[in-house]
Amino acid sequence: MRKCIIPLAAISSIGGTAAWTGRSHSAVVTPPPSFVLAIRGGANEYEAKFESVKCSVVEKASRKIEEARRKIVDEGTTIADFGSKADEICNAAIEEFAKSAPAESDGSSASSAYARKLQELESSLDAPLQVLYLRQLALLRDQALASYKSASKASEASDYEAMLAADAQFLRAAEGATRKSSSWTYDSERAALQSIMSDFASTSKKLAETQVTASQQQSTAMQFLQQQQQMIQQLQMQLYGQSSPWNVGVAYRIPDTNFNLQGSYQQGRANVQLSCVPDEYAPMLGPNGFTNGVGPGNLGLSLNLSI
Repeated sequence: MRKCIIPLAAISSIGGTAAWTGRSHSAVVTPPPSFVLAIRGGANEYEAKFESVKCSVVEKASRKIEEARRKIVDEGTTIADFGSKADEICNAAIEEFAKSAPAESDGSSASSAYARKLQELESSLDAPLQVLYLRQLALLRDQALASYKSASKASEASDYEAMLAADAQFLRAAEGATRKSSSWTYDSERAALQSIMSDFASTSKKLAETQVTASQQQSTAMQFLQQQQQMIQQLQMQLYGQSSPWNVGVAYRIPDTNFNLQGSYQQGRANVQLSCVPDEYAPMLGPNGFTNGVGPGNLGLSLNLSI
């Protein structure tokens, strides 16, 4: 009878494998080979220890991230050199993980688990920091846009120069907010800022052109009205002759009555008008006030001289 050996790879609670031989039926516990650890994804005691250290480091770094979140999201303020501060948080966490992680005494399996947990650590810190980074870019974009609007209105500089200044301001601030050793980019926010400024400049230009057109139309209308007035004056001169440059108006209230007499002489034509208007100020003048006779209280005189 030939010898028949059937290996069975089973993951036990202690990370071992069992092999039986068909002849002796005796069980022998042997260490798991490297390809079994690879199949299991490194789920061994080292990975559990690395996971515990990673969680501790992430919890400590989360306090600093939360402080930055309060400033950027809740208070709506930007953090100077946010990129360098984010690098400091990540580098400090990686250094602490390297110091606190157990020694790699199990060969390639422990090294693989260590590298994997280290990558997971950096990813778990980079994700919330990148969210804050995008929020800060939005704040920086709004600040640059406000500077552009203020510069375009307050100074005589062209819109193009104001756009260049606002873009340079955003570029400096965005560079300081970007992590050096990451894939963070501010290209989309910069493109959005440039698009908004271009639309604003186009709208301002159209508004200025509309105002100039309206002013020209108003000037044309005024010129037309002046021409019509001159034509009317010429027709009056042809019909009535040369008009007098004197314009005289006289108003007189008959004492102790409500009758008011008005006379005017304008452009060679005289006009007399008699009206009955109660004197509202009679009680204030008294019984024998200025209404008794001709005086400054009941006589009005106006003179207009046109040359």
